[in-house]
Parts: sequence; C-alpha cells; structure tokens
Amino acid sequence: MKNISQYITYKEATKSNTAIKHGIDNTPTAYHLDKMRDVAENIFEPTRAHFNKAIAVTSFFRSNLLNKKIGGSTKSQHCKAEAIDMDADVFGGLNNKEIFDFIKDNLEFDQLIWEFGTEDEPNWIHCSYVKGNNRNNILVAYKEANVFGIKKTKYKYYE
Repeated sequence: MKNISQYITYKEATKSNTAIKHGIDNTPTAYHLDKMRDVAENIFEPTRAHFNKAIAVTSFFRSNLLNKKIGGSTKSQHCKAEAIDMDADVFGGLNNKEIFDFIKDNLEFDQLIWEFGTEDEPNWIHCSYVKGNNRNNILVAYKEANVFGIKKTKYKYYE
C-alpha cells in the first residue's frame, strides 16, 4: 500500500522507532486501514488543504503491543486507528495552535487534545474521529505529580 490519503503515506502512518527498535509488528488490519482513511479524510486532509502547508504526522496507528511498550493509555484511540497526532513544528510555516483552532472551529471530531506545551502553544495536536459517533470533546493534556512525585498525564476540558 502506498498512501492512506493524498498526503499521508502508509509508511508515515505506521512507522514507529520504538516498534523498529524492539521488533514490534505495527501492521494495521484492513479494518484499521478503513478507520485510518476516515481520520485522514475528515481531519488531516481538510486541515492540510486549509493551510496548504505540510503538517507532520507524528503518530497514527499503534498496535496494542507497541502502545503498551510506549506506556500509552489502555484506551488509546491510536490502537483503534481512530486518532492522529500532528505537529506543525517539524516543517515550520505554521504553528500547532493554528491547527488546533482550525479543527476546533471547523471540523467534526471525537476528541481534540492540546498536548502539553504552554498556554499559548501545544507541543502537538491529538485528534480522533469516530465515524457516526463523535463527541466533540476538547481537552488539554498536562503533567501532574502524585504524592510520590511521579508525574502522570492528566486531562482537563479546554476553556
């Protein structure tokens, strides 16, 4: 397979340095590929077309084993092929807040997450899409230390 959509190659949608390093198979099924096309066509491609600038895909599909290896959530939508992470900083000419705001204001989505960063700019954008069942949740991810000083990822609603 060559492409998931016009601007997302199969390789970038499935590549993981962690998977390569640890010999983890990160091959999506035909079912996953259909869901990935939904995410690409309804989230990535309209965003890419609006800005007419390259946007890096930093994470898309993750096998369950890969997700476990990186410490991802057991409920991660990446494992269901329903989520994509994007980062404008990789290619420049655009910033992550612009991507976040465009998706928030113009597209239907399941979850849109401002991933860490500052109050002015997320480090990257996470967006999921579930055909026919989108919640339009807008969240902010942040780290908070527990009583043992271990930082855990927490989420709050975007204001």
